[in-house]
Amino acid sequence: MPFAQLIIGPPGSGKSTYCDGMHQFLSAIGRKCTVVNLDPANDHTSYPCALDIRSLVTLEEIMEHEELGPNGGVLYALEELEGNMEWLEEGLEGLGEDYVLFDCPGQVELFTHHSSLRNIFFRIQKLGYRLVALHLTDSYCLTLPSLYISTLLLSLRSMLQLDLPHLNVLTKIDKISSYGPLPFDLEFYTEAQDLSDLVPHLMEENPVMRHPKFEGLNNAVIELVEDFGLVAFETLAVEDKKSMMTLLQAIDRAGGYAFGGAEGANDTVWQVAVRDGLRGMSVRDVQERWIDRKEEFDELERRELEEEVARARVEAEAMDEDGEDEDVEEMTRGVPDSGIKVVRKP
Repeated sequence: MPFAQLIIGPPGSGKSTYCDGMHQFLSAIGRKCTVVNLDPANDHTSYPCALDIRSLVTLEEIMEHEELGPNGGVLYALEELEGNMEWLEEGLEGLGEDYVLFDCPGQVELFTHHSSLRNIFFRIQKLGYRLVALHLTDSYCLTLPSLYISTLLLSLRSMLQLDLPHLNVLTKIDKISSYGPLPFDLEFYTEAQDLSDLVPHLMEENPVMRHPKFEGLNNAVIELVEDFGLVAFETLAVEDKKSMMTLLQAIDRAGGYAFGGAEGANDTVWQVAVRDGLRGMSVRDVQERWIDRKEEFDELERRELEEEVARARVEAEAMDEDGEDEDVEEMTRGVPDSGIKVVRKP
Protein backbone atom coordinates (compact mmCIF):
# COMPACT_ATOMS: atom_id res chain seq x y z
CA MET A 1 0.00 0.00 0.00
CA PRO A 2 1.65 3.28 -1.12
CA PHE A 3 1.69 6.39 1.05
CA ALA A 4 1.58 10.04 0.06
CA GLN A 5 1.60 13.59 1.39
CA LEU A 6 -0.68 16.28 -0.07
CA ILE A 7 1.17 19.59 0.29
CA ILE A 8 -1.27 22.51 0.40
CA GLY A 9 -1.08 26.06 1.68
CA PRO A 10 -1.28 29.70 0.57
CA PRO A 11 1.33 31.24 -1.75
CA GLY A 12 4.70 31.83 -0.11
CA SER A 13 4.21 29.24 2.61
CA GLY A 14 7.12 27.13 1.31
CA LYS A 15 5.38 24.21 -0.41
CA SER A 16 7.93 23.65 -3.19
CA THR A 17 10.83 24.24 -0.79
CA TYR A 18 9.31 21.67 1.55
CA CYS A 19 8.91 19.13 -1.27
CA ASP A 20 12.55 19.58 -2.23
CA GLY A 21 13.77 19.28 1.37
CA MET A 22 11.53 16.34 2.28
CA HIS A 23 12.51 14.52 -0.93
CA GLN A 24 16.17 14.83 0.03
CA PHE A 25 15.51 13.80 3.64
CA LEU A 26 13.44 10.74 2.69
CA SER A 27 16.08 9.66 0.17
CA ALA A 28 18.77 10.02 2.85
CA ILE A 29 16.92 7.69 5.26
CA GLY A 30 16.33 5.06 2.58
CA ARG A 31 12.65 5.74 1.82
CA LYS A 32 12.12 5.75 -1.94
CA CYS A 33 10.31 8.98 -2.73
CA THR A 34 9.02 10.78 -5.81
CA VAL A 35 7.39 14.19 -6.27
CA VAL A 36 4.32 14.97 -8.38
CA ASN A 37 3.69 18.58 -9.38
CA LEU A 38 -0.01 19.50 -9.51
CA ASP A 39 0.60 23.24 -9.80
CA PRO A 40 0.22 24.41 -13.42
CA ALA A 41 1.88 27.73 -12.54
CA ASN A 42 5.05 26.06 -11.21
CA ASP A 43 7.26 25.97 -14.29
CA HIS A 44 10.62 25.82 -12.45
CA THR A 45 10.64 23.02 -9.90
CA SER A 46 13.64 22.72 -7.60
CA TYR A 47 13.10 18.97 -7.17
CA PRO A 48 13.17 16.03 -9.61
CA CYS A 49 9.60 15.76 -10.85
CA ALA A 50 8.22 12.30 -11.70
CA LEU A 51 4.87 13.63 -12.95
CA ASP A 52 4.05 17.19 -13.93
CA ILE A 53 0.58 18.55 -14.63
CA ARG A 54 2.19 20.92 -17.14
CA SER A 55 2.68 18.00 -19.48
CA LEU A 56 -1.12 17.76 -19.55
CA VAL A 57 -2.09 21.43 -19.45
CA THR A 58 -0.20 24.70 -18.87
CA LEU A 59 -1.41 27.86 -17.23
CA GLU A 60 -0.19 30.01 -20.10
CA GLU A 61 -2.26 28.11 -22.65
CA ILE A 62 -5.40 28.33 -20.50
CA MET A 63 -5.00 32.06 -19.90
CA GLU A 64 -4.53 32.66 -23.63
CA HIS A 65 -7.28 30.42 -25.00
CA GLU A 66 -9.89 30.87 -22.26
CA GLU A 67 -9.11 34.54 -21.52
CA LEU A 68 -8.75 33.90 -17.82
CA GLY A 69 -6.52 35.44 -15.18
CA PRO A 70 -3.94 33.48 -13.16
CA ASN A 71 -6.34 32.41 -10.40
CA GLY A 72 -9.10 31.42 -12.80
CA GLY A 73 -6.55 29.64 -14.96
CA VAL A 74 -5.37 27.47 -12.07
CA LEU A 75 -8.96 26.54 -11.19
CA TYR A 76 -9.62 25.65 -14.82
CA ALA A 77 -6.45 23.52 -14.94
CA LEU A 78 -7.52 21.50 -11.88
CA GLU A 79 -10.94 20.97 -13.44
CA GLU A 80 -9.18 19.71 -16.56
CA LEU A 81 -7.13 17.31 -14.45
CA GLU A 82 -10.27 16.09 -12.70
CA GLY A 83 -11.77 15.35 -16.11
CA ASN A 84 -8.63 13.54 -17.29
CA MET A 85 -7.77 11.48 -14.23
CA GLU A 86 -6.64 8.59 -16.45
CA TRP A 87 -3.46 10.55 -17.14
CA LEU A 88 -2.66 10.84 -13.43
CA GLU A 89 -3.73 7.30 -12.58
CA GLU A 90 -1.50 5.81 -15.29
CA GLY A 91 1.43 7.91 -14.12
CA LEU A 92 0.97 6.85 -10.50
CA GLU A 93 0.79 3.19 -11.48
CA GLY A 94 4.25 3.58 -12.97
CA LEU A 95 5.59 4.77 -9.62
CA GLY A 96 4.82 1.46 -7.90
CA GLU A 97 5.09 1.62 -4.12
CA ASP A 98 7.06 4.88 -4.02
CA TYR A 99 6.29 7.35 -1.26
CA VAL A 100 4.77 10.33 -3.12
CA LEU A 101 4.75 14.06 -2.39
CA PHE A 102 2.02 15.99 -4.22
CA ASP A 103 2.97 19.66 -4.66
CA CYS A 104 -0.38 21.47 -4.96
CA PRO A 105 -1.31 24.98 -6.13
CA GLY A 106 -1.47 27.84 -3.63
CA GLN A 107 -4.93 29.21 -4.41
CA VAL A 108 -6.74 28.79 -1.09
CA GLU A 109 -10.15 28.38 -2.71
CA LEU A 110 -8.95 25.05 -4.09
CA PHE A 111 -8.77 23.53 -0.62
CA THR A 112 -11.45 25.57 1.15
CA HIS A 113 -14.55 25.31 -1.07
CA HIS A 114 -13.73 24.36 -4.68
CA SER A 115 -14.45 20.67 -5.28
CA SER A 116 -11.92 19.66 -7.96
CA LEU A 117 -8.85 19.20 -5.75
CA ARG A 118 -10.90 17.32 -3.16
CA ASN A 119 -12.29 15.00 -5.84
CA ILE A 120 -8.79 14.40 -7.22
CA PHE A 121 -7.55 13.45 -3.75
CA PHE A 122 -10.41 10.99 -3.30
CA ARG A 123 -9.64 9.40 -6.68
CA ILE A 124 -6.02 9.00 -5.60
CA GLN A 125 -7.22 7.46 -2.35
CA LYS A 126 -9.26 4.91 -4.32
CA LEU A 127 -6.03 3.76 -5.98
CA GLY A 128 -4.94 2.48 -2.55
CA TYR A 129 -2.89 5.45 -1.36
CA ARG A 130 -2.81 6.34 2.33
CA LEU A 131 -2.96 10.14 2.25
CA VAL A 132 -2.01 12.82 4.73
CA ALA A 133 -2.83 16.46 3.96
CA LEU A 134 -0.11 18.86 5.06
CA HIS A 135 -1.28 22.47 5.31
CA LEU A 136 1.73 24.80 5.39
CA THR A 137 1.56 28.37 6.72
CA ASP A 138 4.35 30.92 7.07
CA SER A 139 5.07 31.43 10.79
CA TYR A 140 4.96 35.18 10.16
CA CYS A 141 1.23 34.86 10.83
CA LEU A 142 2.05 34.64 14.56
CA THR A 143 3.24 38.22 14.64
CA LEU A 144 -0.25 39.75 14.26
CA PRO A 145 -3.33 38.49 16.13
CA SER A 146 -5.56 39.19 13.11
CA LEU A 147 -3.30 37.12 10.84
CA TYR A 148 -3.23 34.28 13.34
CA ILE A 149 -7.02 34.19 13.68
CA SER A 150 -7.33 34.21 9.87
CA THR A 151 -4.89 31.30 9.75
CA LEU A 152 -6.99 29.39 12.29
CA LEU A 153 -10.11 29.85 10.16
CA LEU A 154 -8.30 28.87 6.96
CA SER A 155 -6.84 25.77 8.59
CA LEU A 156 -10.18 24.73 10.05
CA ARG A 157 -12.00 25.23 6.75
CA SER A 158 -9.36 23.19 4.92
CA MET A 159 -9.65 20.33 7.40
CA LEU A 160 -13.43 20.22 7.02
CA GLN A 161 -13.27 20.49 3.23
CA LEU A 162 -10.67 17.78 2.55
CA ASP A 163 -11.86 15.33 5.22
CA LEU A 164 -8.50 13.50 5.34
CA PRO A 165 -5.80 12.88 7.97
CA HIS A 166 -4.48 16.40 8.32
CA LEU A 167 -1.57 18.29 9.86
CA ASN A 168 -1.15 22.07 10.02
CA VAL A 169 2.47 23.21 9.92
CA LEU A 170 4.06 26.56 10.76
CA THR A 171 6.98 26.83 8.34
CA LYS A 172 10.10 29.03 8.48
CA ILE A 173 10.07 28.77 12.25
CA ASP A 174 13.81 29.47 12.22
CA LYS A 175 12.96 33.04 11.10
CA ILE A 176 10.40 33.77 13.81
CA SER A 177 12.83 35.53 16.17
CA SER A 178 13.63 38.13 13.50
CA TYR A 179 10.00 39.32 13.44
CA GLY A 180 10.09 40.70 16.98
CA PRO A 181 8.86 39.37 20.33
CA LEU A 182 5.58 37.48 20.54
CA PRO A 183 3.03 38.25 23.29
CA PHE A 184 2.78 34.53 24.15
CA ASP A 185 5.06 31.50 24.16
CA LEU A 186 5.08 29.37 21.02
CA GLU A 187 3.05 26.66 22.74
CA PHE A 188 0.07 29.03 22.96
CA TYR A 189 0.00 29.30 19.16
CA THR A 190 0.63 25.65 18.38
CA GLU A 191 -2.04 24.38 20.77
CA ALA A 192 -4.62 27.02 19.70
CA GLN A 193 -6.38 26.99 23.07
CA ASP A 194 -7.51 29.80 25.41
CA LEU A 195 -7.82 32.01 22.34
CA SER A 196 -9.83 34.63 24.23
CA ASP A 197 -6.47 35.86 25.56
CA LEU A 198 -5.83 37.20 22.07
CA VAL A 199 -8.73 39.67 22.11
CA PRO A 200 -6.90 42.47 24.05
CA HIS A 201 -3.93 42.20 21.67
CA LEU A 202 -6.30 42.27 18.71
CA MET A 203 -7.74 45.56 20.01
CA GLU A 204 -4.24 46.98 20.40
CA GLU A 205 -3.40 46.02 16.83
CA ASN A 206 -6.31 48.02 15.40
CA PRO A 207 -8.40 50.55 17.38
CA VAL A 208 -11.40 49.77 15.16
CA MET A 209 -11.56 46.36 16.85
CA ARG A 210 -12.56 48.06 20.09
CA HIS A 211 -16.03 48.72 18.72
CA PRO A 212 -18.62 46.46 20.43
CA LYS A 213 -19.77 44.87 17.17
CA PHE A 214 -16.22 43.72 16.36
CA GLU A 215 -15.73 42.46 19.88
CA GLY A 216 -18.78 40.22 19.46
CA LEU A 217 -17.55 39.01 16.07
CA ASN A 218 -14.08 38.23 17.41
CA ASN A 219 -15.50 36.27 20.33
CA ALA A 220 -17.79 34.33 17.99
CA VAL A 221 -14.88 33.38 15.71
CA ILE A 222 -12.77 32.29 18.68
CA GLU A 223 -15.61 30.20 20.08
CA LEU A 224 -16.11 28.58 16.68
CA VAL A 225 -12.48 27.46 16.45
CA GLU A 226 -12.41 26.26 20.07
CA ASP A 227 -15.72 24.39 19.78
CA PHE A 228 -14.42 22.31 16.86
CA GLY A 229 -11.20 21.60 18.75
CA LEU A 230 -9.46 20.42 15.58
CA VAL A 231 -6.78 22.99 14.85
CA ALA A 232 -3.25 22.61 16.17
CA PHE A 233 0.14 23.20 14.59
CA GLU A 234 3.43 21.44 14.07
CA THR A 235 6.55 23.52 13.40
CA LEU A 236 9.20 23.22 10.71
CA ALA A 237 12.63 24.61 9.88
CA VAL A 238 13.20 22.84 6.58
CA GLU A 239 17.00 23.06 6.73
CA ASP A 240 17.19 21.55 10.21
CA LYS A 241 17.38 17.74 10.22
CA LYS A 242 15.92 17.30 13.69
CA SER A 243 12.96 19.50 12.80
CA MET A 244 12.36 17.46 9.63
CA MET A 245 12.61 14.22 11.59
CA THR A 246 10.08 15.44 14.17
CA LEU A 247 7.59 16.44 11.49
CA LEU A 248 8.04 13.18 9.57
CA GLN A 249 7.29 11.20 12.73
CA ALA A 250 4.04 13.15 13.14
CA ILE A 251 3.13 12.53 9.48
CA ASP A 252 3.84 8.82 9.82
CA ARG A 253 1.60 8.61 12.87
CA ALA A 254 -1.21 10.44 11.09
CA GLY A 255 -0.99 8.25 7.99
CA GLY A 256 -0.25 4.92 9.65
CA TYR A 257 2.99 4.47 7.75
CA ALA A 258 4.56 0.99 8.06
CA PHE A 259 8.28 0.92 7.48
CA GLY A 260 9.51 -1.09 4.54
CA GLY A 261 12.54 -3.36 4.39
CA ALA A 262 14.61 -0.90 2.40
CA GLU A 263 14.48 1.61 5.21
CA GLY A 264 16.27 -0.71 7.61
CA ALA A 265 19.12 -1.42 5.25
CA ASN A 266 21.36 1.37 6.56
CA ASP A 267 21.95 2.68 10.03
CA THR A 268 22.62 6.41 9.92
CA VAL A 269 21.55 8.34 12.98
CA TRP A 270 18.57 9.86 11.15
CA GLN A 271 17.37 6.51 9.84
CA VAL A 272 17.51 4.98 13.30
CA ALA A 273 15.80 8.01 14.84
CA VAL A 274 12.87 7.97 12.40
CA ARG A 275 12.57 4.19 12.29
CA ASP A 276 12.66 3.68 16.07
CA GLY A 277 10.49 6.69 16.87
CA LEU A 278 13.12 8.42 19.00
CA ARG A 279 12.11 11.66 20.67
CA GLY A 280 12.10 14.65 18.35
CA MET A 281 11.71 18.32 19.23
CA SER A 282 8.89 19.31 21.54
CA VAL A 283 7.38 22.76 21.18
CA ARG A 284 9.42 23.89 24.18
CA ASP A 285 12.56 22.64 22.45
CA VAL A 286 11.57 24.66 19.38
CA GLN A 287 10.95 27.72 21.58
CA GLU A 288 14.41 27.38 23.11
CA ARG A 289 16.20 26.63 19.83
CA TRP A 290 14.66 29.24 17.54
CA ILE A 291 13.41 31.99 19.88
CA ASP A 292 14.94 32.11 23.37
CA ARG A 293 18.52 30.98 22.61
CA LYS A 294 18.76 31.10 18.82
CA GLU A 295 22.09 32.98 18.65
CA GLU A 296 23.67 30.65 21.21
CA PHE A 297 22.55 27.53 19.33
CA ASP A 298 23.60 29.01 15.98
CA GLU A 299 27.08 29.64 17.33
CA LEU A 300 27.25 26.12 18.78
CA GLU A 301 26.24 24.57 15.46
CA ARG A 302 28.77 26.76 13.63
CA ARG A 303 31.58 25.52 15.88
CA GLU A 304 30.48 21.90 15.51
CA LEU A 305 30.45 22.30 11.73
CA GLU A 306 33.93 23.82 11.74
CA GLU A 307 35.22 20.96 13.91
CA GLU A 308 33.60 18.41 11.61
CA VAL A 309 35.16 20.03 8.55
CA ALA A 310 38.57 20.10 10.27
CA ARG A 311 38.30 16.41 11.20
CA ALA A 312 37.31 15.52 7.66
CA ARG A 313 40.28 17.47 6.30
CA VAL A 314 42.71 15.70 8.67
CA GLU A 315 41.25 12.29 7.74
CA ALA A 316 41.54 13.09 4.03
CA GLU A 317 45.18 14.18 4.41
CA ALA A 318 45.95 11.02 6.39
CA MET A 319 44.39 8.87 3.68
CA ASP A 320 46.42 10.68 1.02
CA GLU A 321 49.66 10.09 2.96
CA ASP A 322 48.83 6.41 3.44
CA GLY A 323 48.13 6.12 -0.26
CA GLU A 324 51.48 7.72 -1.18
CA ASP A 325 53.38 5.38 1.21
CA GLU A 326 51.71 2.37 -0.34
CA ASP A 327 52.64 3.60 -3.85
CA VAL A 328 56.30 4.03 -2.85
CA GLU A 329 56.41 0.61 -1.21
CA GLU A 330 54.88 -0.94 -4.30
CA MET A 331 57.48 0.70 -6.56
CA THR A 332 60.44 -0.39 -4.38
CA ARG A 333 59.17 -3.89 -4.02
CA GLY A 334 60.76 -4.88 -7.35
CA VAL A 335 59.65 -7.32 -10.01
CA PRO A 336 58.16 -10.48 -8.49
CA ASP A 337 59.97 -13.83 -8.97
CA SER A 338 58.41 -15.69 -11.88
CA GLY A 339 60.08 -19.01 -10.97
CA ILE A 340 62.13 -19.06 -14.19
CA LYS A 341 65.93 -18.87 -13.88
CA VAL A 342 67.92 -17.40 -16.73
CA VAL A 343 71.48 -18.84 -17.10
CA ARG A 344 73.75 -16.63 -19.22
CA LYS A 345 76.62 -18.09 -21.23
CA PRO A 346 80.08 -17.12 -20.02
